[in-house]
Amino acid sequence: MAEKPYHHGDLRAALLAAAESELAEKGVEGFSLRSVAKRAGVSHAAPAHHFGDVKGLLTALSAEGFRRFQATLDASEEGALDARDRAIRAGEGYLTFALARPTLFRLIFSSKKPDFGDADLMAAGDTAYCHLVWLVEELGGSTADVAALWAMSHGIADLAAGQRLRMMENLTEAERKAMVRELIARVLPGARG
Repeated sequence: MAEKPYHHGDLRAALLAAAESELAEKGVEGFSLRSVAKRAGVSHAAPAHHFGDVKGLLTALSAEGFRRFQATLDASEEGALDARDRAIRAGEGYLTFALARPTLFRLIFSSKKPDFGDADLMAAGDTAYCHLVWLVEELGGSTADVAALWAMSHGIADLAAGQRLRMMENLTEAERKAMVRELIARVLPGARG
């Protein structure tokens, strides 16, 4: 019996896309290589060949998740007026990513399933963290300011993605954006009197 012909131009990318869809639908607990393969339209051995096991696939998906997260921040910062505006827009980007991809957001920031010792995942996560540090350094801030900006941005995003920030639920997009901008601005260096 002949095998199905290879039909993906980039099987790795197709498997990662299928993995993200699987994660969004079933969560990390219901996630399986077999389901990812079926979703991608390939043999059940294909994900194992590329990623080894579920942990390997979730690790690769997490690395890709951090790259997408950083791309969202970069896009949100376009057109910023100055360093302060760039930092505020990064906070908005944090929320945008969490709302658009809540399960991927939770995978990269809360799950213990990926191998955070993996070199690719560490590099992708470090890029995002170093960007945060750079934003604060541009404002003359300290390590405590980095923690404050990260905690505020992450807290807003996590609460909103988990539908726990009820005060934002009935706001228009413009009102929500204004609230996020105000909250982020409160923790930036120079905001305290």
